[in-house]
Amino acid sequence: MGDEVKLAFDLLAFISVMVLIVLGLGIIASMMGIFNFAHGEFVLLGAYTVYLFESSGWSAWAGILAAPVVLAIVGLVLERLVIRRFYAAPIVAMLGTYAIGLMIRETIRALLGGQYKSINEPLSGAFTVFGLNFSVWRTVIVLTTILVIAGTWLFLSRTSTGLQVRGALENPNLARACGISTGKLYAATFAFGAALAGLAGALIVPLYQLSADIGTRFLVQAFLSVMLGGVGTFEGPVLGAAAVGGMAAGLPWIVIPVLADPLVFVIALAIVKFRPQGFITQGRI
Repeated sequence: MGDEVKLAFDLLAFISVMVLIVLGLGIIASMMGIFNFAHGEFVLLGAYTVYLFESSGWSAWAGILAAPVVLAIVGLVLERLVIRRFYAAPIVAMLGTYAIGLMIRETIRALLGGQYKSINEPLSGAFTVFGLNFSVWRTVIVLTTILVIAGTWLFLSRTSTGLQVRGALENPNLARACGISTGKLYAATFAFGAALAGLAGALIVPLYQLSADIGTRFLVQAFLSVMLGGVGTFEGPVLGAAAVGGMAAGLPWIVIPVLADPLVFVIALAIVKFRPQGFITQGRI
């Protein structure tokens, strides 16, 4: 039973990372109607921010706190300079984000010299509950994700700005007619999604060695999660991330690892085939 509980906790930590990544991606897709193909590189930039702070003699905590702020600024600048010009052509916008992501990834690869870098856990060690040892840092990741989900939900459902976001999502033309600046909302949405990706990267880099491809491994799974959960909902991407993250982390314990990743895609695509609208189609953001 002890091994099963520890495995479940490790699955929960991985799912928490997926939720942070997918929540930002899902909000951007729901609000703006485009999939951000640079989202994995936003995760990379968040991880790289922690590395820069630590290598410069600062605490890793400073890098973790700075990562979402840095990525929010990066996201805001990209949206204002590039993305906003292609809202009428979503395919072109997605190709643009892919090109941006490629440039970010290869730039970081050059800065790292193609090497892997290790980041120490700011809170290392484990604590014991009922005779079972649990990682302190994985617990921090889980608790942070819970706080982010709760805060995002409260913002969208209990504030006037959140009401404007929901209104712009449902009917952007009517929202503009009511005096809501959808352009500013789009910019804020893209910045917020980028900040969540940066936070995810900052939290996971102590668990994975930093490389230029650290965000790529999560990107396809994040897209599957959004498709599986349903675009246009708050709960959908969270449930999709739980499903895809749980399968991605749990299947290697059931089948041989070389089959685990393809099996995740097969199962997810089969569900999308029979339920293309996703898990949740009501209760929009």
